[in-house]
Amino acid sequence: MTIDLETAPAPRTASRGGTGWWAGAWSLPEVRWAAAATALFALGGIAQLAGAPPWSWWALYLACYAAGGWEPGWSGLRALRERTLDVDLLMVVAAIGAAAIGQVFDGALLIVIFATSGALEAVATKRTEDSVRGLLDLAPERATRLTAAGEETVDAAELRPGDLILVRPGERIGADGQVIGGAGEVDQASITGEGLPVDKGPGDEVFAGTLNGTGALRVRVTRSASDTVIARIVAMVARASATKARTQLFIEKVEQRYSVAMVAATVALFAIPLLFGVAAQDSLLRAMTFMIVASPCAVVLATMPPLLAAIATAGRHGVLVKSAVVMERLGTVTRTAFDKTGTLTEGRPRLGGLRTLPGAGLTGDELLALAAAAERGSEHPLGRAVVRAAIEAGLTVPEAEEFASVPGRGVRALVGGRHVAVGSPSRLLTPEPTAPTPIPTPAGGPDGAAVREAGGPDDAAVDAEVRAVVAAMEADGHSAVVVLVDGVPAGVLALSDQVRPGAAGAVARLRELTGAPPVLLTGDNAAAARRVAAEVGIDDVRAGLLPEDKVAAVRELQADGGRVALVGDGVNDAPAMAAAHTGLAMGGTGADLALDTADAVITRDEPAAVPAVIALARRARRLVVANLVIAAAFIGVLVAWDLFGELPLPLGVAGHEGSTIIVGLNGLRLLRDAAWRRAVNEAAQ
Repeated sequence: MTIDLETAPAPRTASRGGTGWWAGAWSLPEVRWAAAATALFALGGIAQLAGAPPWSWWALYLACYAAGGWEPGWSGLRALRERTLDVDLLMVVAAIGAAAIGQVFDGALLIVIFATSGALEAVATKRTEDSVRGLLDLAPERATRLTAAGEETVDAAELRPGDLILVRPGERIGADGQVIGGAGEVDQASITGEGLPVDKGPGDEVFAGTLNGTGALRVRVTRSASDTVIARIVAMVARASATKARTQLFIEKVEQRYSVAMVAATVALFAIPLLFGVAAQDSLLRAMTFMIVASPCAVVLATMPPLLAAIATAGRHGVLVKSAVVMERLGTVTRTAFDKTGTLTEGRPRLGGLRTLPGAGLTGDELLALAAAAERGSEHPLGRAVVRAAIEAGLTVPEAEEFASVPGRGVRALVGGRHVAVGSPSRLLTPEPTAPTPIPTPAGGPDGAAVREAGGPDDAAVDAEVRAVVAAMEADGHSAVVVLVDGVPAGVLALSDQVRPGAAGAVARLRELTGAPPVLLTGDNAAAARRVAAEVGIDDVRAGLLPEDKVAAVRELQADGGRVALVGDGVNDAPAMAAAHTGLAMGGTGADLALDTADAVITRDEPAAVPAVIALARRARRLVVANLVIAAAFIGVLVAWDLFGELPLPLGVAGHEGSTIIVGLNGLRLLRDAAWRRAVNEAAQ
């Protein structure tokens, strides 16, 4: 079962035809040949029952052989030239053997059921392919690009990083990018699986193929057409379809030896009874029946349909699993480990609190407004967090003048006639009570920055008070930022990275799902790590780790035979992902190296997707085992019936092909959206 998709697709619009599912199925040659074989078989049966001349219904049955058997027969001969025994060829040989002893009706029935089974497999494969390829159909064919000369309509595939596009209300977004103007609600369900539209404004990321609701958006393109999230989903599933799980590889290895043994047993089952005087026709009929019912068709089809269906379903819900091997591995995970920043947390700091100091005589809102005005021109994440907090609080942020940023020190600006400096405590506070240190004040320094001659008793006392506030905030896991107004410490802002919504629930589900508590592996300081761990419910915290330390931690967790899934997003997580049993990366915030190294990518940066995809993988593995049991049971019963009883050839054909159809359809149950919902529910239990 192989999915044939373009490996480097660009957004496009595909025609689905006007008659839905049946039109798509009828376009497959396997379906048309199976229909032709069935029609010829039916006509032959009618002619035979009507008493027509034998040559007429023989001709119809032989035409049925040709229609339904030429393709698997030709495929089997090509495999035979490569010294591989194909079960398709065995089926055709068995049908020809039945005709050779006058059982042309039974042979034609075998061909019809075999061709129908192949057609159903082709339809199921196409459904898997279409479920992923359908994402490409979401991407618009055209986009409105903004240039110095005005608007122009271009092919979406021509858009390049840096282009500016306009997305009007009700239009689909033509490329992955960042909103630089406007605001609107974007329906991202096709990419992230989110049930409700998401508010988008300047600075937010948007994806190709998602639907803009109200409001026009100006979007700066960040990825070319072949690198969009949609294209990556399709490319990853295409690569996944070309891989085979270990179970499948083992089955195929055994299949060759089994098939040779089965042919040898068939010959023996024909020849040995002849030595004891059994009629040649009876002996050959039993041998042909044995060849049919002992063929491992259902066993071969037991593994890949469930795994590929699970890959397609996970892809539709924002988890890109790169191969069938990975899906199989996910089902065996016994413990999980998380990075902190950008994985359990949003990777975007927010204001967690503030403390005003009496020296400046400011209220909390006044302090925040002045700090936001000074930080408005800053690109530092902490500065953006201060500005965002002021806007969310509904404060009026005044205009700033004479903005200057000193790397490692902070920013300064003139706000309403007052000199405001915002920066690191280590840079803005006196390092020693008697050491004069240049720090931002109203007076101009030689480098253009304001300085205050610190070191007097009053300055030292004030700095000691501020340092105590800073120490308390840092002990709580916050990053502290000091605000000076006219050279006087006016307050301290506490900034911290916020835990992602649903992170605590995901950790709890993983604890129940794997039976082992998740671990936090981070390079951040211990106080910040413990704060996040306490919020999400992780007890095992390992902080201050370098990349090589994370690798060592993963190997330690796996030393006793455990299979660890590591979830991360940064370059520093990539080595540990490679060392882990399975690596999962956050696709939205993840670095390119992490995305390339990871075995699976979570496009919507949602921790809850981790237990869901593990639960889905476990269900796929259960279906693989169930399929193998079904296939083995059918083969065992039918072979025993043929060897020790009188198994009619038509019944043997129906039982063998019926088991193949059951196994294939059973695996494809995971294509339904209900399979993902059930996985989510299982993870929540």
